[in-house]
Amino acid sequence: MSVSTTAKDARAEALAATYARAGYDRVEPAILQPAEPFLALSGEDIRRRMYLIPDSGGDDLCLRPDLTIPVALDYLASPAAGRPARFSYLGPVFRQRPGASGEFLQAGIESFGRLDKAAADAEAVALALEATARYGLTGPALRMGDVGLFAALIEALDLPPVWRRRLAKDFTRQSVLADDLSRLTAPPANGPPEYQGVLAALANSDPKAARALVTDLLSIAGITTVGGRSVGAIAARFLEQAELGASATLPAETRDLIGRFFAIAGDPSAAAAALRRLAADARLDLAAALDTLEQRTALLARAGVDVAAIRFATAFGRGLDYYTGVVFELHDPQGRVDGQLVAGGRYDGLFARLGHDTPIPAVGFAVWIDRLVALGEGAGAAR
Repeated sequence: MSVSTTAKDARAEALAATYARAGYDRVEPAILQPAEPFLALSGEDIRRRMYLIPDSGGDDLCLRPDLTIPVALDYLASPAAGRPARFSYLGPVFRQRPGASGEFLQAGIESFGRLDKAAADAEAVALALEATARYGLTGPALRMGDVGLFAALIEALDLPPVWRRRLAKDFTRQSVLADDLSRLTAPPANGPPEYQGVLAALANSDPKAARALVTDLLSIAGITTVGGRSVGAIAARFLEQAELGASATLPAETRDLIGRFFAIAGDPSAAAAALRRLAADARLDLAAALDTLEQRTALLARAGVDVAAIRFATAFGRGLDYYTGVVFELHDPQGRVDGQLVAGGRYDGLFARLGHDTPIPAVGFAVWIDRLVALGEGAGAAR
């Protein structure tokens, strides 16, 4: 469905008005955006679907593939940066989608700077449910996870920093997690790669200086992006390999513990109880992350959400590199529309990665208007 058709849907504007009345100021970031933040921070799926535009100034531009990063950049450039602020939007985003229009509407909210994180999370989920309800779906399938739980697990384990970073990154690409765990558990392979001397030389270097060196070498070679990854991301990956090559193997019991963690699923309360048992058995301190999970669950129940119907899983993620806490998606329980209808989560680390001096708490979600419209049309045809 084209944006021009969807834009005429009065429910989208009514939804945006609902968010404005809830205290989320309506904003409209520029459609043309610097490509680097998306290449560095978005997931693989978004990176390979972006519309990139060469710029005469040397830095690539892109048509915005989502609105979270543009809203965050505008906020950082404003006098409000660092202070609590709430924003909403309704506008087109652009991604290459085989068999579908590359331009489609998204609505959504972004909440920055709130220190009462569990309450902000619960409010975001409740407002997300407003979107499906407005299009006639009052009982969407709500899938939920929490990146912060896995971060707490790997922080509690006695792991080298490089493994912590690598495993944290794997949360968003779990198709390769098992392979990485196997490789990290196995003894080092014989026969170092041809660039092992370079890796060894960089292994104990100052991280910033080493990254700057590799970035400069790639730029001199004329490399700008590879597989949708920026020069900075390529340099970081190269240095990660240097650290991995210098590390000992991952203990088998640690791999088993991670496997037990990812097997936990159920409603949020049952999952929290299972995680507390796991933490007690392994003598790990996951108390703060679990307290947040239980507090958020209680606040959702207080807001009228049927928490027993939430499908919570420790392995559930959203494929975006900047999430740090709760992640969630709303789907059609009958499977009449492919993909999520609403999706979002917490991303406290985004602003530091965009260059701000300190992290800023942040949570938000996006609404796929074209999918909700298609869902309504399908339901009408069924009747």
